[in-house]
Amino acid sequence: MAPARGRGARIPPCVPKRRFPPGYSDSLLFLCARRLVARPPLPPPPAHLYPVLFQAAFLDGRPRVLGDLVSSWPFPALHLRRLLGRQELLRDQPCKLCLQALVLALVATLRRQLEEPGRRSSSCRLRVLDMTGVPDDPSGRIPDGMDAPWSGTVALAKACLELSKHQREFQRRGSKRHKGRSGAAAPPPPGVDVHADLFVNGTSFGLVRDALQSGAAGPLRLKCRELQAEKLSLAGIVSLLESLDPSCVRRVDLRFRNLGLTGLSVILPHLSRFPQLRSLKLQYSNVDVRRPTPESAVGIRCLAGQLGMLPGLRELNLGSSRLSGNLRQILGELRAPLESLELAFCSLLPADLAFLSRSRHAPALKRLDLSGHDFSRALLEPLRLLLEETSASLLHLELTECRLADAQLAALLPALRRCRRLRFLGLHGNALSTAALRELLLRTLELPDLRLVVYPFPADCYKPEAPRRVPGSRRVYEEPMDGHRLAAAAAEISRTLADSGRADLVWTYNPYGHAALDYFSL
Repeated sequence: MAPARGRGARIPPCVPKRRFPPGYSDSLLFLCARRLVARPPLPPPPAHLYPVLFQAAFLDGRPRVLGDLVSSWPFPALHLRRLLGRQELLRDQPCKLCLQALVLALVATLRRQLEEPGRRSSSCRLRVLDMTGVPDDPSGRIPDGMDAPWSGTVALAKACLELSKHQREFQRRGSKRHKGRSGAAAPPPPGVDVHADLFVNGTSFGLVRDALQSGAAGPLRLKCRELQAEKLSLAGIVSLLESLDPSCVRRVDLRFRNLGLTGLSVILPHLSRFPQLRSLKLQYSNVDVRRPTPESAVGIRCLAGQLGMLPGLRELNLGSSRLSGNLRQILGELRAPLESLELAFCSLLPADLAFLSRSRHAPALKRLDLSGHDFSRALLEPLRLLLEETSASLLHLELTECRLADAQLAALLPALRRCRRLRFLGLHGNALSTAALRELLLRTLELPDLRLVVYPFPADCYKPEAPRRVPGSRRVYEEPMDGHRLAAAAAEISRTLADSGRADLVWTYNPYGHAALDYFSL
């Protein structure tokens, strides 16, 4: 959706009011603000009321009011997450209309400042708009009243390009008017820096790259905090990284691209220009060194050296890379201990976990993901030792699909109980019985910070002889899970939590029914 042109920009209609959790809307000031934003247009408010009016308008879905507030914002900065507060409220909020209204109002305001220099001293003093950390719409649906599918990244890129083009046209017209006159043309307005988390794929790549390059000196300047790029070519990734403002980037997430060691050796040098880079995610990069060759040995040394050139790195995700026996070399040259390490489905060997448990990373790790490894045999004891070494710092542990049975869980339980700061435990996809889960529950109730456990379907809740579906057959087959047994197991867990007074602790067998804990939120 291209931003609307001129001062007649159409602000989308308001959406119904939201319901807030108890205790959130009990402020008298906030209640009054909600009443005011429900009856636009607003009278010009005093400056100190702008934040609470903005909060009420956004959380109640009042895009027209938001546009009016942004157009006359009396402060140099507007940070959405700081104003909106609690993240859990935003998960169920359709934010797209409100974000759309912000962009439309900002475009209209900057156009007026370009076209009418005499109004540059107006009440709008906004210089930084921080839109980081606010989702478009978690449900993925398109709200009523929108002209086209909305993407925050695409809309911002289009706004930057449109305003840059408008500025060039205005300057060209101004130079013609002032040609032959002694007076110089008025200087351009200072513009606004927009900080955002950008999602880029093959469809939006060209638009976003052009906006980053051409809008660097325009009225609306795009500053990327976190970049998530999916399925881009090697040349496209490099071009995008070169276009980013190096002062703002804290995370680079490159997904679903078979880069291999050769591709990583091309990309990683470009990351050293980001002094604030803390998180690097390289999922599905197709690094496979299970069968060592002279070329792979050189590639591993190159990878380790280039990671060592990132002094601020604290989170590393190498998920689905086949790193068998090479973890020591890959992590050995990092300048500082990692606080988050994701090595899901990485074909690790006992020597890899033994190195990790003895390394300087172990006592610093807050987040650890070792999903997809077979801990039923040789890896079990190295894992137990690693958990003991990380117990003082570990907040998030993911062991999904690790072939853990009751005996293996029992062996790990003493080490798990030492992780006193643990907040999340993921065990989905393991063959654990109801009795083993009951024992885990009882033994971990003492962990004061534990808030979420994702447990597997209990092994004894499966039907003994569930028929398999034959491809091409129209027969409707019976569900392999015994629903009554599963419901009984879940009810027992709920009763135990209630009886123990741990209403703050959630146990669920749904791996998708919760928001993942992000490294920056730990």
